[in-house]
Amino acid sequence: MKIIPLYKDEDKLIRRASANDREAQHELYRKYAPKMLSVCRYYIKDEQFAEDVMIGGFFKVFTRIGTFRKAGSFEGWIRRIMVRECISFLRSEKSLSFIEEDPGTVTGYITDEGHAALETEDLQFLIDGLPEGYKTVFLMFAIEGYSHKEIARTLRISESTSKSQLFKARRMLQEKIKEQKRQENGTR
Repeated sequence: MKIIPLYKDEDKLIRRASANDREAQHELYRKYAPKMLSVCRYYIKDEQFAEDVMIGGFFKVFTRIGTFRKAGSFEGWIRRIMVRECISFLRSEKSLSFIEEDPGTVTGYITDEGHAALETEDLQFLIDGLPEGYKTVFLMFAIEGYSHKEIARTLRISESTSKSQLFKARRMLQEKIKEQKRQENGTR
């Protein structure tokens, strides 16, 4: 059986794109745009703004593609650029705010109580309902895999604030899931 690659050799595409080969840049865009729009959409509720941020992110990708050092995956490198672009957008809109807390005030751990699986759209809707600070830290930690130290450095907050925001985001999501289940079951 012959295996046909879905995309041309990525290293070759990256080299060509760094030499301003528009066809190679277009091919990389086509390959990664759907995933990156999804990343932007996690952070930005309005799909049109998410698209704008993604396009700006790809502009940065193609202007900085020569700095990609193959230390990790190319997709991961693009994803980090998109996350930073989303955070910059949220800052410019002044919708990103955090409540500083005493590190001793956050205690306990919320566990999964066997909630039924949610559809992707339902989950996105619940995440969109979180305050921007909670949502951003939750996404960076749970989806992107950033550590609290990395989140604190990126968002210019303390590690304890990052931990607090994550705790509150999880708690709020669990409450929303419980409420949704009650409504589905007809109980209140």
